[in-house]
Amino acid sequence: MATVLAGSVTYLVYRRLRLSAAQRKAVPVVGASRDLPAGITLTPEDVTLLDWPADLPLASSFSKAEAVIGRPLIYALGSKEPVLERDLAVAGSGIGLSAKIPPGMRATAVRSNEIVGVAGFLFPGSQVDVLATYNPPGSSGPITQTVLQDVEVLAAGQTIEPDPQGKPQTVSVVTLLLNPEDSQRLLLTSMQGTIQFVLRSGVDKKKVAINPTRLDHLVASDKPAAPPVSRCTRTLMPTPPTPSPKPPDVFTMEVIQGSQRSVQKF
Repeated sequence: MATVLAGSVTYLVYRRLRLSAAQRKAVPVVGASRDLPAGITLTPEDVTLLDWPADLPLASSFSKAEAVIGRPLIYALGSKEPVLERDLAVAGSGIGLSAKIPPGMRATAVRSNEIVGVAGFLFPGSQVDVLATYNPPGSSGPITQTVLQDVEVLAAGQTIEPDPQGKPQTVSVVTLLLNPEDSQRLLLTSMQGTIQFVLRSGVDKKKVAINPTRLDHLVASDKPAAPPVSRCTRTLMPTPPTPSPKPPDVFTMEVIQGSQRSVQKF
């Protein structure tokens, strides 16, 4: 009886597992055939079809390789990683950096150094504020003002992907993702004075109102505060007479020229 019961249970479990495997059908999904860097245009050798569980639909995926061939890759993909719509640029939008520029936006490059580039810790994908120091017309001194907030760094030098190890690297040019109006503002700012990038958290998207900082804000005023005005009744005293001016001092000098003498007063 025990043997019959054990065999029956084993047979039922075996049938249930086979039925579950049969119901768990796979559907084709386009994936990367190897590690793919960002900025390349996908070719037939770059993609392959993966078996994906039908009961776990993958949104924005592709079932045919022809749908992704010829489109630039915006983000790097690992081997056997599915290709999604968000990873691809529009066909014909170009390769490299141009593939990462959304419609209506511009890639604007500005000169950088170790100070402007936050000691080399500006990487593609970083979020920064842009500060400018310049002399406005009619001002008595320079001011520092935040001209752009929450700006994305597209490229640092010729690198469009961040270093996986996060090593700092000083670059001479930083490329920002801006709309056309902010591109004009950044160009004008760079011509009028100096700019400085301020690194911010990637999750901080809040923009705040910041007043410009003038030079007199940094120097403590040595002018004494005005004494408080008393509100009590005071008796007016007569104005004392103005003292007469002191007569100037007179200096007398005797001048001797040969046998002649004269006196000069000053």
